[in-house]
Amino acid sequence: MSVPVLVVTGFLGAGKTTFINRLLQGDHGLRIAAIVNDFGSINIDVDLLDATAEGVIGLKNGCICCSLQGDLMRTLKLVLSRAPKPELIVIEASGVADPAGIVQSLMDPVIWTQARLETVIGIVDAPDAARRKSDPLWQAQVRGSDILFLSKTVEATSDDLSTLRATLTVQGKRHTFDMDEPVPLAALFVAEPQWRTVSAVRPHDDSRFIHLEWEHEGALDLHSFQRVISQLADTLLRGKGFLSFAGGEGRMLFQLVGTRAALSPAPADRPEGCKLVLIGERGRLDPEAARHLLDGLRGPGEQA
Repeated sequence: MSVPVLVVTGFLGAGKTTFINRLLQGDHGLRIAAIVNDFGSINIDVDLLDATAEGVIGLKNGCICCSLQGDLMRTLKLVLSRAPKPELIVIEASGVADPAGIVQSLMDPVIWTQARLETVIGIVDAPDAARRKSDPLWQAQVRGSDILFLSKTVEATSDDLSTLRATLTVQGKRHTFDMDEPVPLAALFVAEPQWRTVSAVRPHDDSRFIHLEWEHEGALDLHSFQRVISQLADTLLRGKGFLSFAGGEGRMLFQLVGTRAALSPAPADRPEGCKLVLIGERGRLDPEAARHLLDGLRGPGEQA
C-alpha cells in the first residue's frame, strides 16, 4: 500500500524543524520517516531532529530520519526499504526551495505507487510575514501549500495577525492554524489524496541565495562571536549551528532569522566544536569576507 507523504515548506527560519519535531513526538503511535532537504552539506536540521550522524538513523521514538542529499526517488526507496515500513513520510523542504519542485518529483507514477503526496504544509513566520509577503519565493511557498501554520505568533501584534490572516484568506488559504496550539494529526489530511497537475512553470531555484559553511574544532569567545555576527547581520537571512564557547557557557545552539538571533543549550550528546551555516542573497553576503571574520575567532596557532 502506498505510504502517505507530507511536505513541509516555509521560508528560511520559519519553524519547519520545530513543527516536524512536534509531529515526531506526538502521541499518535505512527512510524514516521522524516526526510530533511537542507541547503548545503552541513545539515543542522538533521541534528536538530535527532543528535546523530548523517545518513539514515533510528530515532528514539521509532521514527527514522535521513538527509536528502540527492535524488528524491533514491532517498524514498532507501526509507521504504526499512522494516518495518514507515506509516507516514514527512519531507522538510529547504527554506530556499519552491515546494513545486518536490511536488513534481512526487507526481512520478513510479513514486506514486509507493509514496503518495497527501498534503503540502506551509509554515509562515508571523512577525516576518509583512517583510516577506512581496518575495516571489515566499509567495510560491504559500501558494503551493494546502495547509498553513503561523509560527511565533506571540511575537506579532493582534492587528498584524488579523491582517495576515485576512491576506491569506484572500489568497484562498482557508486552512490556517496557530502552530502553538495543538492540532490533531487528522487535520493535516484535508482531503483524499489526488493526482496533482504538474505546472509547466519552472519552480524557483535557489540560485539567488549563497551560503557559507564554517567549522572549528575548538571553543570560541562568546563576546567575540557576537561582535562578528553583529557585523554580518545586515547581510544574512539565516544562520544556524552548534557552537562551543569557552568560559563556562558550553555547547550552544545558534539560530538567526532576519534580525532575530538567539543562543540556547544544545543537546547534551552533541560533540564539542563548532558547525555553522550562514545564508544570504548573492550580492549582499560575501562568503569569503564572512569566512575571514569567522577565522579571526580561532585561537593562536589554530588552523582553518
